Amino acid sequence: MNSVFFITLGCSKNDVDTSLMGSVLDNKKYYVADNVLEANIIIINTCGFIDAAKEESIDTIFNTLKYKEHGNCKKIILAGCLAQRYSNELLEEIPEVDGIIGTGNISDLNEIIDSTLLDKKPIKIKNLNSDYLEGYRKKNILRTEYVKISEGCNNNCSYCIIPKLRGKNRSRKIEDIYNEVQYLVDNGTREVILIAQNTTDYGIDNYGEYKLRDLISKLSEINKLEWIRVMYLYPDNFTDELIEEFKTNDKLLKYVDIPLQHVSDNVLTKMNRKTNKSNIYRLIRKLRLEIPNLIIRTTFIVGFPGETEDDFNELIDFIEVNKFDKLGAFTYSHEEDTKAYFLENQISEEVKKSRLDKLMAVQQYISNDLLSEKIGKTFKALIEEKEDNNLYIARTYMDAPEIDGIVYINTDKFLDIGDFVTVKINESLDFDLIGELI
Repeated sequence: MNSVFFITLGCSKNDVDTSLMGSVLDNKKYYVADNVLEANIIIINTCGFIDAAKEESIDTIFNTLKYKEHGNCKKIILAGCLAQRYSNELLEEIPEVDGIIGTGNISDLNEIIDSTLLDKKPIKIKNLNSDYLEGYRKKNILRTEYVKISEGCNNNCSYCIIPKLRGKNRSRKIEDIYNEVQYLVDNGTREVILIAQNTTDYGIDNYGEYKLRDLISKLSEINKLEWIRVMYLYPDNFTDELIEEFKTNDKLLKYVDIPLQHVSDNVLTKMNRKTNKSNIYRLIRKLRLEIPNLIIRTTFIVGFPGETEDDFNELIDFIEVNKFDKLGAFTYSHEEDTKAYFLENQISEEVKKSRLDKLMAVQQYISNDLLSEKIGKTFKALIEEKEDNNLYIARTYMDAPEIDGIVYINTDKFLDIGDFVTVKINESLDFDLIGELI
């Protein structure tokens, strides 16, 4: 029996796809290896969203080739966005790669592995708008699990390649998502994180109306589920009903991740975003007015083609006024096959980096101030890791895994990974907190 090892790059949506591939494997012929050295087949789930992600994927591919020489590896297969985007080029430029599986072809995984073992070089990328594979269940269940509620995107932002890599928006049925979450909770999960390319668009394609609020309400009926977190909430379809759900549902964390990308109308128009500065200000005000203790996370792009100094300063002013709890930013990536690729007034890398540094310096001051306000307050926290005999790492409702901050807890008491505890905050750092058990 051949062993398969998965290497996953990129976002949480790729994590879900890797879990799905592991579940699809024919267990009469293949099993998931515990480490890369024992694997006969290595599958790299790549990311190809922006330049930095592409570079990481290419570096990982070349680093993995050594296992063909010094390990048990017979075949290397590429999956994910980079594989979907550059399938032929990758096979031509890196002949050690043995096969390609596209983002919509996970159901073909066993066939592709079989073909590589027969020394063929299969490419399967033609099923971009395939239905989500329902009924497969993850084997190693964690206390926190990501659940993909839809695939693809209809936004067609001018800088974004995702619709060409993931297809059009396809929402799963509420009952299918409910059954998956119930299974996860039955096996120990206590926090589910709902993800998609655009979660506020959930349901519009198959129900004819926005149904994220209904989905959350239904999932809240699951008894042992304690936390529901939602990511990638685009601002244009953030309905009043959804705001009310955040306000009134105790299981739905008061945390919203809204990728705004910019606030200047000039830049938003060039980006083909379906909103404007006035609507963004109105939404932020309404969210904070309606939902007490709300944490807002957002992301911005700097150095977009045609972004003037006035546009950038407008963005800085917006950040200083609204003081976002969590904020990520990256420089515009000049991606072929996007409309923005052909825009005039491309910004130099030097200017992009300068603007990014300035923005993040502003945010660091804001983050320091906001975190210092948490000192003396108590929060429910999820224990995630133990660093040494007395030091634990935890998360509160204010922090999503990996992208946000953490809480350090020093205690002589033994805590299990996955425990929920109450912690009092004693000290703040640049982006993290230090607390004690109550």
